Amino acid sequence: MIIPIRCYSCGKVLGHLWEDFQRRIEAGEDSKEVLDDLGLERYCCRALFLGNVDMIKKVSQFKV
Repeated sequence: MIIPIRCYSCGKVLGHLWEDFQRRIEAGEDSKEVLDDLGLERYCCRALFLGNVDMIKKVSQFKV
């Protein structure tokens, strides 16, 4: 799944934060600290980042 440009609930622009979040999580930082540093305070925005699963590699195996 590609991260949405805006939060589904509150409408805050989030798309530009995804790459930084992903890079820092892969480097081993705590997700709570990363979300706080990025300025994501609302639970809806935090849930969007924490609940996102990158399925593009699995989905691309199947033909339509």
